Amino acid sequence: MRILIDECLPRKLKREFPDHDVATVQEMGWSGVKNGALLRAMVGQFDVFVTVDGNLEYQQNLSEAEIAVIVLKALNNKLETFLPLTDCLTVKLQAGEISI
Repeated sequence: MRILIDECLPRKLKREFPDHDVATVQEMGWSGVKNGALLRAMVGQFDVFVTVDGNLEYQQNLSEAEIAVIVLKALNNKLETFLPLTDCLTVKLQAGEISI
């Protein structure tokens, strides 16, 4: 799967998905791009968008998005806090439980 990690997440998080093609918003040159434009830019380039933006589903019509959007919920923005969540996400990706 091709995964894009939002700019609000630790960049090192991409190392937690070694079996996938992973990029960060920063690497793509999309820092500061608003959610609607970001979702449009991802089409055809990524399958999954990982973010912590819980309001995304209320701001954008995700039913029309051609990607899966994963919203991680954590107490803080430290890499260590996200590791258990990414472990679970990796299992679901490998099992094919996440689809567009």
